Amino acid sequence: QVQLVESGGGLVQAGGSLRLSCAASGRAFSSYTMGWFRQAPGKEREFVAAIFWSGGLTDYADSVKGRFTISRNNAKNTGYLQMNSLKPEDTALYYCAAGPGWPKRRYDYWGQGTQVTVSS
Repeated sequence: QVQLVESGGGLVQAGGSLRLSCAASGRAFSSYTMGWFRQAPGKEREFVAAIFWSGGLTDYADSVKGRFTISRNNAKNTGYLQMNSLKPEDTALYYCAAGPGWPKRRYDYWGQGTQVTVSS
């Protein structure tokens, strides 16, 4: 069993940066793929980024490539999403998730989300 808790969201101006964290409980986290997703009001949840359990492989949505960086520290059971050059369209509730598989990924565990709001 893995429990995930996101933090680091907030209000930021366009062009600014935020770093989200995903704190995990449970040993299995270090063996799982971790992903970040987001959901804006009135829209479906969308994939943002994913990282292999070892950190050696990453994947990004086209909309965030070059601006966001996903990373993890398995010794701390924590994952991160560094978000730079933020745009108003990045405003959403951001979730972290974990589960087996790469490149075909299945996310069995989800956090409650942290709100990111980017003002223009």
